[in-house]
Amino acid sequence: MDIRELATDLCASLRRIVLPQIGKAEARTHAGTAVGGDVTFGIDELAEDFLVKYLEDRGASIAVYSEDRGLIYFGGEEPEHVLIVDPVDGTRPAAAGLEGAMVSVAVAELNEAPTMGDVVFGCLSEIKSGTTFTAARGEGVVIKTAAGEPVPVILSPNTDLSKLFWTIGFRGRPARALIETMGDLVDLSSVDGAVFDLGSATYSITRILTGQLDAYIDIGPRMIDDVPEVRPLFESVGKGAVLNNSPHDLAAAGIIAREAGASFGDGWGNSLEGRLLLGSDHSYQMSCIATANQELFDEIVTAMDSGIEKLHAEFGKGD
Repeated sequence: MDIRELATDLCASLRRIVLPQIGKAEARTHAGTAVGGDVTFGIDELAEDFLVKYLEDRGASIAVYSEDRGLIYFGGEEPEHVLIVDPVDGTRPAAAGLEGAMVSVAVAELNEAPTMGDVVFGCLSEIKSGTTFTAARGEGVVIKTAAGEPVPVILSPNTDLSKLFWTIGFRGRPARALIETMGDLVDLSSVDGAVFDLGSATYSITRILTGQLDAYIDIGPRMIDDVPEVRPLFESVGKGAVLNNSPHDLAAAGIIAREAGASFGDGWGNSLEGRLLLGSDHSYQMSCIATANQELFDEIVTAMDSGIEKLHAEFGKGD
């Protein structure tokens, strides 16, 4: 089994294990704390245990970075690749029985310090529906239903922020500071457009490829970097940890979005390709803007620049 087949089969196998637990009370139990500081729910623990057994049973020489357990090596030889796995991206929607949860598996070439630019393959699977999104670098994206029927990529042509259909990263972010940054865009688009918190970065980003949304915006890491005074607010909400998107949230979604023709970058509008993959703390975390087209991407970056100015005026301590 080559590395793409392994990643695709792992993605499908994780979905099969998790699917029966969707919406069950035990899925919401707290089982511990992930390496990045987020809560590990019962459904996460089940998936992480299966991930380890799956790779041990295959005896492959492979490195794996997962949300809850960090970096693990399997097999006796030096691996050529590392899998970046989020067994349940959207744990809270999954625990509630909602649609917004996916399995995420990315494949990167393993070197001393692999980056987003080293990701060569990504696979995402909607846990409830079984629809899959796969992409290899330079080869485009393939979307299929659980029955194997092809699904076309649909990218919205909208460039009007007042008519924006978009989703926001909210979990673990301090509400008042976040709204100070994004409130103008929320107000601008809340009537003629729509704003959602779907609880999953991968599900949100793939909705851009299905034509359901125009954009996904997670600005948390930029807020901290540009206005360090808000970091204690993040730590308070995160119970001591800073909870923003980590590489395991974006590794597969990033290559899939780019291969589909969507615009994908950080909160300043820069490429994420140089960002390190194998970590979860704030130094690894990534702000993210994903949009259906470049013009909209540029408009949103400008809106975020304005929002950060408001954040600094409210929470900053001067230049």
